[in-house]
Amino acid sequence: MVLDSRDPNVLKLELINVPGGASAFELAAKFCYGTNFEITTTNVAHLRCIAEYLEMTEDYQEENLILRTETYLNEIVMQSLEKSLEVLCSCEGLLPVAEEIGIIDRCIDAIAVNASKEQLVSGLAHLEFEGGSGKLRMNCQDWWVEDLSVLKIDLYQRVIAVMRRTGVRSDSIVTSLMHYAQTSLKSVERRQIWDSGLLIGENQRLIVETLVGLLAKEKLTQLPLSFLFGMLRMAIEVDASLDCRIELEKRIGLQLEMASLDDLLIPSLQTSDSVFDVDTIHRILVNFLQRVEEEGSEESSQCGYESDGQGAKSPSHSSVLKVGRLMDGYLAEIAPDPYLKLQKFMTIIELLPDYARVVDDGLYRAIDIYLKAHPSLTESECKKLCNLIDCQKLSQDASNHAAQNDRLPVQMVVRVLYFEQLRLKTSLSGNFGDSSFSQRIVNSSGVPSAAMSPRDNYASLRRENRELKLEISRMRVRLSELEKEQAVMKQGMRDGRSGEHGKAFFASISKGIGRITMLGPNARKQSKSARKSQGPTEGKSRRRQKRSVL
Repeated sequence: MVLDSRDPNVLKLELINVPGGASAFELAAKFCYGTNFEITTTNVAHLRCIAEYLEMTEDYQEENLILRTETYLNEIVMQSLEKSLEVLCSCEGLLPVAEEIGIIDRCIDAIAVNASKEQLVSGLAHLEFEGGSGKLRMNCQDWWVEDLSVLKIDLYQRVIAVMRRTGVRSDSIVTSLMHYAQTSLKSVERRQIWDSGLLIGENQRLIVETLVGLLAKEKLTQLPLSFLFGMLRMAIEVDASLDCRIELEKRIGLQLEMASLDDLLIPSLQTSDSVFDVDTIHRILVNFLQRVEEEGSEESSQCGYESDGQGAKSPSHSSVLKVGRLMDGYLAEIAPDPYLKLQKFMTIIELLPDYARVVDDGLYRAIDIYLKAHPSLTESECKKLCNLIDCQKLSQDASNHAAQNDRLPVQMVVRVLYFEQLRLKTSLSGNFGDSSFSQRIVNSSGVPSAAMSPRDNYASLRRENRELKLEISRMRVRLSELEKEQAVMKQGMRDGRSGEHGKAFFASISKGIGRITMLGPNARKQSKSARKSQGPTEGKSRRRQKRSVL
């Protein structure tokens, strides 16, 4: 450069884009002038890059700096995972020269190969016999899992990709991903921009999306739910891509039955919306039910018969019951939110199949809380919401509470009283051979006897469904009569004669309940014979007594 300079008295030369800066150039100058210094993992990448920049090849001098650094890299660095990782970290400020001369790729390959070798050797060294069983058990931990967290996300992604190709265990890779997420996503970074206000750190969004993308390629299904929910919360907070969130929701849906109530309470970041993110939980629940349906269809195809839509016979029925209890608790937690819309609340309830709840006490409690927190609901909205409760699945305490609950529609109170009287009548009569309507409901909600064949189970369920439909149609007729009497009472109240019509309405309710108790054919015959046996004088005297009471 001095010879090529046009100025004969040049006193200053400017070197542009020198890799490693002034410190690397100083080491190269010391090497040229014979000053001794040690090549280490800290400076070998800088020396190799500056030697490439200064063209310090064998054409100018034997055992020049390029040859010296290459020898150190091949014989010392590439043989050790730890040293390769240190050199790779030092290359982050040497781009693009370090990339062009292949130092980064060689270090990544060395890390992956050494990790695979070390995993095999340590696994064989830690094989232990389990006491009494005679089986071998592998107990080894990968120390490099924590060390990889010092890398930038782009280099870390490349290391994990090569590790997967070289045969590193999937559980070790997932453990490394979890540790990297915990160290790099401790809190959301926000920086103030004068023009656009508060801006979430782009680096964290990139980290979340990259880690989830790497996680999607791993076949390991069982992951800690606390980690998955933490990643999902972070993805929502940094506004990660839709694909990123969908992948996390699918992973959570695969093991939703192991989640806790605190996991589901994800705060909503949207303004003028509900306190909790109900839409995300809705999608997770859909993924869970799809998994249950797929497992049920696989099981039915293996057995050689159609499932007929009865998910209760699926091997994952216990998981559905656990999720049913979990969602009832979740509904009770979100119900007091005054901004929670009725449609979102009902959608969560309607998603779960009937067999997900053996008892509807939890659902009744959640709906009662919602009615209390939303007094502005119309009568039709209250009816729609309460129709989601199966009164036959309410316990004795819940039925007693519902019968005295002023927030419930009259129709539901009547239904509760009806089934309560049915239950009381069955328990008093002791006639279990008839298998009453309420008993058939409870039995159909459980798992059928193992002594019956699957085809017989489904046939009996279909017969019971037909009988239940007939019983429900009879109930609708009775309820329509009660609704007509309720309309008469309301009309009387508008006309200013609320007292008389109120008494007439409650008298009609008592008569209706009296009629409901007389359901069996024997009871109807007894009532008819009793009316015939009454003389005309008795009937007149009783009517006079009623008039005197009124």
